[in-house]
Amino acid sequence: MKKRKLRDLEVSAVGLGIMGMSHGYGTVPDRSEAIALIRQAYEMGCTFFDTAEGYGAGENESILGEALKPFRSKVIIATKFGGPRIEGDHLGVQEYTPAEIKQHCEASLKRLGTDHIDLYYQHRVSKEVTPEEVAGCMGELIKEGKILAWGQSMATPEEIRRANAVTPLSAVQSEYSIMERSVEKDVLPVCEELGIGFVPFAPLASGFLSGKVQSGMKYEGDDVRRVITRFSDENIQANQPLLDLLRKFAEEKAATPAQISLAWMLHKKDFIVPIPGSRKIERIHENLGAADVELTEDEFQQIERELSKIEIYGNRTDEDIVFGLKGEKK
Repeated sequence: MKKRKLRDLEVSAVGLGIMGMSHGYGTVPDRSEAIALIRQAYEMGCTFFDTAEGYGAGENESILGEALKPFRSKVIIATKFGGPRIEGDHLGVQEYTPAEIKQHCEASLKRLGTDHIDLYYQHRVSKEVTPEEVAGCMGELIKEGKILAWGQSMATPEEIRRANAVTPLSAVQSEYSIMERSVEKDVLPVCEELGIGFVPFAPLASGFLSGKVQSGMKYEGDDVRRVITRFSDENIQANQPLLDLLRKFAEEKAATPAQISLAWMLHKKDFIVPIPGSRKIERIHENLGAADVELTEDEFQQIERELSKIEIYGNRTDEDIVFGLKGEKK
């Protein structure tokens, strides 16, 4: 597996997001199966694993910690604190003070069964505790050896700059894929300028870019796809030109549409490290294999030109809907 750098952290070029092992995408595997999948990903060369205290109420961290225990020193573990929460009739953010952040860090360390967290993200930027205060706390945790590096998730360019000026960020994690490119305007340029790595979540648009999605599929319970409008029957059909483009390049490169999607973002910037998630070993093998699919500059530019002609239908997840605060989108 090829390697990349998130500032000073060396990670596999493609990581593994394990949220789906606990919730978010329908039926989850049992604990032993999840642990086996994570260990198989490591055997395939993956050394970068992403979780959060909010995934499965801490169970996700516990699963990951047990899975990686035999080779803890050879992997990079990323987890998060301070995620979304329901506040009456709207969605807010877990507003942790520096003292509370340290308490949550200790709880995550215990669940992960480790003495340090390699990359500790603020899951959503606080509206009450300033980026500078949080960054100062992260600096203290780094000095104490509790974490090696820190990052922000879904942060604005201003929030990134303010935090980085106090304690340098190693990574920013936000949604990014061929279907959701808003970060290209200002977040990616700021990360490049400041030497910060960028970690896309949902790099395959929650599985849409696999090309396996078909009209008539039903998503229920806490499956986020039930409220992502690109998964409506109408938008599945409307987005066929994009899938056709990916299939065309996949055939030419002896790859899959998912691998072309990941290879496209890997080619775009050398500080991008996607973390696709899956609960099927064949999909994990496919996604990790994207690191070996190299696009030439001409191929990349051809994809960019074709993408500029294609309109994308549907949008990213609306967190208010996921948490049941709004009606489902049609």
